[in-house]
Amino acid sequence: MSDVRPTWSTAWVTGASSGLGYALAQRLAEQGTRVAVSARSADKLASLAASNANLLPFPLDVRDTAETQRVAEEVIATIGLPDLVILNAGIGIFKNAARFDGDAFRTAVETNVIGIGNALSAIIPPMVERGSGHIALMGSLASFRGFPRAAHYAPTKSAVRSLAECLRFDLEDKGIDVTIINPGYVETPLTERVDTPMPGLMPLEPAVDRILVGLSKRRYEIAFPWYMEMIVKLGMRVTNFTYFTITRWTLGRA
Repeated sequence: MSDVRPTWSTAWVTGASSGLGYALAQRLAEQGTRVAVSARSADKLASLAASNANLLPFPLDVRDTAETQRVAEEVIATIGLPDLVILNAGIGIFKNAARFDGDAFRTAVETNVIGIGNALSAIIPPMVERGSGHIALMGSLASFRGFPRAAHYAPTKSAVRSLAECLRFDLEDKGIDVTIINPGYVETPLTERVDTPMPGLMPLEPAVDRILVGLSKRRYEIAFPWYMEMIVKLGMRVTNFTYFTITRWTLGRA
């Protein structure tokens, strides 16, 4: 477990009912940060909050613009404007594009992309006014190139990666740090439902360690595991023919 001590007095974590969001919120709270936690499941949030007095539940569906604004205002009224905001709420849908589902795609875009935008519209103005803050967006190594069975997921993470770059340009001189977190496969409830190859699958706790170390150093990008990061970024440099051939060979078509 990482012994890095956080430099944030307060934080807000969305998508905190399970997986990385849950583990990050718990770890931050254990290290003394007062953490507002949000997710759609009020019951799961209540259970999480019961584990540590530093955790405060704020149920939220990030797809709802008005609700996100209201909850953000409640968070600020309760703990003050957070020093760190981790926009982690998201869903993963992995199925062959031959069975493309427009409703599922819409849900993924509204959750993984619009949901982040809803939160940003609520937290950026007060952070700009204060002149400080740290915003972390949950991306994915899947954001760099497409791969089989990811048509409902990878495009949303590509949008998040682009968004983070835009935010970095515009917010850096306002005193606001921006981080994009690009994990590979991590052992979470999401990956438990994936029945396709998951190269580089990583245990949850080491992934949390990597994220917290990177955030404490104000890194723009946190990506892991390193060998999967190297492979996907190399995939951006090879020809399309080479990329499609190798990816089909390693991950298959089905």
